[in-house]
Amino acid sequence: QVQLVESGGGLVQAGGSLRLSCAASGRSFSRYAMGWFRQAPGKEREFVAAISWSGASTYYAGSVKGRFTISRDNANNAEYLQMNSLKPEDTAVYYCAAKIGNLTPTTPADYDYWGQGTQVTVSS
Repeated sequence: QVQLVESGGGLVQAGGSLRLSCAASGRSFSRYAMGWFRQAPGKEREFVAAISWSGASTYYAGSVKGRFTISRDNANNAEYLQMNSLKPEDTAVYYCAAKIGNLTPTTPADYDYWGQGTQVTVSS
């Protein structure tokens, strides 16, 4: 089992940057594929990015590709989401998620563990 805690959210102006972190506790972090999702008020939770357990493979939603970068540090049980060129439509609660194995699905139901979320607000 793994516990996930996100940090790094906040208020930023459009065009700015934020770096989200996800600290994982528990065993065998490197055996989990990791993902980031977000949920805006009144909307369903949506896929943002995912990374394989080695970090060799990454996947992005079309809306964030080229602006966001997902990475992980298995030695320190951490996952990151660097967000650049932020837009007001990126405003949401961002969640990190872990899935046992090396597949990197884009559906929330396919992930096994979730953090509590961190708020990102982008002002225009």
